[in-house]
Amino acid sequence: MAALSKSTSSYVADDIEVLEGLEHVRKRPSMYIGGVDTRGLHHLIWEIVDNSVDEYLAGHCDEISVQLHKDASSITVEDNGRGIPVDTHKKTGKSALEVILTTLYAGGKFSEKNYLRSGGLHGIGSSAVNALSETLIATVWRDGHEWRQRFKRGRATTKVEQVRPFRGHGTAIYFKPDDEIFRRVQFHADTIRQHLEDISYVHGGLKLTFFDEAKNEKVLLHHPDGIAAYLNKIIEDDKRKCVHEGTFGIDKEEDKIRVETVLRWTESTDEHIRSYVNGIRTRGGGTHESGFRAGIAKAVKNYMDVHDIKTKGLSITPDDIREGVVGIISVFHNDPMFQGQTKDRLNNPEMASMVDGMVRSALETWLNNNRSVADAVIGRIILAARAREASREAVKEVRRKGAGSRRSNLPGKLLDCRSSDPEECELFIVEGQSAGGTAASGRDSRTQAVLPLKGKILNTESLALGKILQNQEVKDLVETLGTGIGPHFDPHKLRYHRIILLMDADSDGYHISTLLLTFFFRHMRELIQQGRLFLAQPPLYKIEVGKERHYARDDVDKEEILAKIASNRTVDVQRFKGLGEMNADQLKETTLSPKTRTLLRVDIESAVEADATFAQLLGKDASERYRIIMDEAAEADDLDV
Repeated sequence: MAALSKSTSSYVADDIEVLEGLEHVRKRPSMYIGGVDTRGLHHLIWEIVDNSVDEYLAGHCDEISVQLHKDASSITVEDNGRGIPVDTHKKTGKSALEVILTTLYAGGKFSEKNYLRSGGLHGIGSSAVNALSETLIATVWRDGHEWRQRFKRGRATTKVEQVRPFRGHGTAIYFKPDDEIFRRVQFHADTIRQHLEDISYVHGGLKLTFFDEAKNEKVLLHHPDGIAAYLNKIIEDDKRKCVHEGTFGIDKEEDKIRVETVLRWTESTDEHIRSYVNGIRTRGGGTHESGFRAGIAKAVKNYMDVHDIKTKGLSITPDDIREGVVGIISVFHNDPMFQGQTKDRLNNPEMASMVDGMVRSALETWLNNNRSVADAVIGRIILAARAREASREAVKEVRRKGAGSRRSNLPGKLLDCRSSDPEECELFIVEGQSAGGTAASGRDSRTQAVLPLKGKILNTESLALGKILQNQEVKDLVETLGTGIGPHFDPHKLRYHRIILLMDADSDGYHISTLLLTFFFRHMRELIQQGRLFLAQPPLYKIEVGKERHYARDDVDKEEILAKIASNRTVDVQRFKGLGEMNADQLKETTLSPKTRTLLRVDIESAVEADATFAQLLGKDASERYRIIMDEAAEADDLDV
């Protein structure tokens, strides 16, 4: 016991920290805005804009303006809503405005009294923005006057001041993010405008104005046709060809939940669905998106069964039905359960069956009432099923006739799997021999192959095919995949139906991943469109608490885990500098095993934007890269070099 007493004597009550007010936000900002990089910086704008959108959803606002000031480091968001209350909050003795902007979990959206539906639900957004701002000025118009209150780093520096008589109503929030928190405070006009344009489509009746003060440019973003116009824009931007006339859509409300959807089938080989909840983009999908996908498949299957459509031995799968679908689902929910403060995914369990039922019945009726459209859709689906079956048979035939010779032509450094069935096989492309050795030891050798790359693969952007094939690493990759390249490219010969990029979570790893993505986008894009390419998500941290072990993929994940651990427990945090530092069991548990890993599927939201981005970042013209490097120089602080 003496030894135990000695080891704990340095840990006493005075060591327990109590973070008051908004101190926790400043200490762990990643938990609230996803990071202190460019994405996290812009997330501050989205939080304030979302509050204004909530006023629109409540029926009290129809105009929102966002002004990027000349310094590009400060923003004003203004709306013509009711105006934040400024009267005294009885419990605290402070103005309601001050309580909302300086207190976590304070707001008017925890019940349905003032907001039936809203994107801001946690009482965190505006107070987090205030905490992370060097300066914030709130101006409110209500009760016949203009009111103003100033804040600095989350604390009020003035009381609410009655400035002048005013007949209108609304709220304006000016804020300048704190350079003590963010690596670089520099907003991007294009990012803001694109986000606001998305919002203007999802909320068809809302007028959004963006004013770039430096360029003296003002643009009105207003799309009364809503997500139907948005769907047309996506199809046109990606240059997809539709297989039928007309657009399917529903706009229904049930149990205070409103569901809007639109979709069309195209000739593209990929499925592209965008989902929103209360106007917020749910990039991680969720139960509403799952219900949307299931409803589409069931509706078409029911239609085919009712009309006794023969498929001559073809087995139609849900993937065949949804191939080429471009769709948008927008849900307005009175009590959405988001995954995390950044709201990337919806978790409400009831939404899957609700959306499934709505879409299934409405889409089946639409197909019955538009038989020519239905015929075109069914023809498209049968072609997809035949292509899939032909691909499987072609692979089997190639394997039967020449599996031995094909294997003998594979690169010597490839650690191949034993199975020869592409549908169950996956290839891990890893960075270096060290990581390759660890991955080889932790893999399932029956279905998982490993191809280690030496150094950084060639930048294939703007290079001729002949030049590309002179590179040994590219040749090894092409031979491993089995598809050929250029005029000889044949996706039916793909030896692995999952291609997984497994790189270190550092700047070199990101660079190699970008070079590989460039190669696949330029020379094997069909594999991306078929959903064959993935990014592994190896952990960046190992967190040990006694005998408990946790893994964190990034800083945000780490902060969330640490926040859940009792403050009186000893925590050991280890940062992995590379995959080679992990042992085989750890890599298997976190990254290789399908039962426990997380994969990100590579998708092409907009072929036009992707093409421009690759050309900009990796093309021959260095002037644009120079501009980006100079603009983002401060981000170099985050590089792991």
